Amino acid sequence: MRRRDFVAVFFLTAVLPTPVLGQNAARRRLAIAHASSPVRDLRIDGDNPLVNTFFEELAKLGYFEGRNLEIIRFSADGRTDHFAEVSAEIVKNNPEVIVANTSPFVRALKETTSTIPIVGITADPIAYGLTTSLSRPDGNVTGVSVDAGLELWGKRLAILRELIPSVSRVGFLTIRASWDGPQGQNLSRAGRGIGVTIVGPPLDDPVHPPEYRRVLNQMHLDKADAVIVGDAAPNYTYRRDIVALTNEFRIPTMFPYRDFVEEGGLIAYAIDIRNLWRRAADCVDELLRGRKVSDVPIYQASKLDLIINLKSAERLGLPVPSSLALRADELIE
Repeated sequence: MRRRDFVAVFFLTAVLPTPVLGQNAARRRLAIAHASSPVRDLRIDGDNPLVNTFFEELAKLGYFEGRNLEIIRFSADGRTDHFAEVSAEIVKNNPEVIVANTSPFVRALKETTSTIPIVGITADPIAYGLTTSLSRPDGNVTGVSVDAGLELWGKRLAILRELIPSVSRVGFLTIRASWDGPQGQNLSRAGRGIGVTIVGPPLDDPVHPPEYRRVLNQMHLDKADAVIVGDAAPNYTYRRDIVALTNEFRIPTMFPYRDFVEEGGLIAYAIDIRNLWRRAADCVDELLRGRKVSDVPIYQASKLDLIINLKSAERLGLPVPSSLALRADELIE
């Protein structure tokens, strides 16, 4: 791909022509970078509810694009091999703060700049080498963690086995970096402890709908009894495709967020991901007001909800044990 073609696909600067009301205010410069959602969805009216939530929270805090905020938008379009080049483009544009998701993308940004504050929406930032402290970040990365402790993956596996006691092979649907990293290692260790084999293959670039079909079809052919979907950003971007494919292959699936279950997925043991994006906006506000990264703690989700779609369970022919149904925080009928 030629350089100018790359920039056309992966980089876009846009300022909405919102009229300035009252006295002119100095515009702050913010970069938002997404690992998989296209640039067109990195707007308040785009097809990414999490980004919408982020901008709604910024508005509550008094930041309005075109009035006192300039936003430059970037996407890696589901290609981990472009993280380094997109990171270089972001840093070259010299934003005051960078907002980015997915641990490998945030790590690429951290390796590109040590001075621009980064608000990351990541897995465990300590496990992925982004900081050594959640309470006092020691570099230029703060933000929120979607990973409520690595033991969460073992809990998801245990719930799945409670729903399907005969399960012995479980696919882990995630990008290669998560498959090879702490999440995949923890899940495999938890599986060995209860006699369950975790199977792949991991998702490879480009992480687009055809790649999801390839991987889930392979898991189906390899006789996976169930699937656990990872919390990597592309999985949320393509949540509807994943739900449709797991239903097509009739594979019982554990999801990381309630949005999947609302789309027709079977079960989720989920953090409130929208609340994390609201907290990411709070971090941006604190940094733009002059606080140091070390004074902005990384927030780690702790509350989880068990959500079960009873219609999906019936469609798969799975009786939901009463013990599990009684523990559920929500049953969708």
